[in-house]
Amino acid sequence: MEVNDLVENFTLQNQDGETVSLKQFAGKPVVLFFYPKADTPGCTIEACEFRDATKQLQAEGVVVLGISRDTPRAQKKFQDKFHLSYPLLADVDSVACRQFDVLREKNMYGKKVIGIERTTFVIGPDRRVMHIFRKVKPEGHAEEVLQWLREHGKRNHVQ
Repeated sequence: MEVNDLVENFTLQNQDGETVSLKQFAGKPVVLFFYPKADTPGCTIEACEFRDATKQLQAEGVVVLGISRDTPRAQKKFQDKFHLSYPLLADVDSVACRQFDVLREKNMYGKKVIGIERTTFVIGPDRRVMHIFRKVKPEGHAEEVLQWLREHGKRNHVQ
């Protein structure tokens, strides 16, 4: 997935087990952030920063969606524990992860595993990728996204 690519629709379950499709947000810009695992330190920082920036992101007209390979139940526990104000999508079968090419080989305690590389996509109202934040550092990331939206969003028809 690269900037200007058209994002094909995908459908996943949210934290409540409800079906959510990207096409439901047609005409609205979407901030789609992929995180490795619910309720882990870095993911908690990132998710809580997006929670804390919700009002500012909504003011920019943006929908925020978080995605990991956790189950809907794990996503629900994560959402409830930290009062996250946006949908968390459960990509248990790695459908969206493969579509967005965010799976990478990682080293966990000396073992090689395949996991999500923390990545955020800004998808325009026309479902084209407007910007990609790769190898994201959790601290300050929501503010980084918000800053990008404020600087580039209007020029790129986010609103």
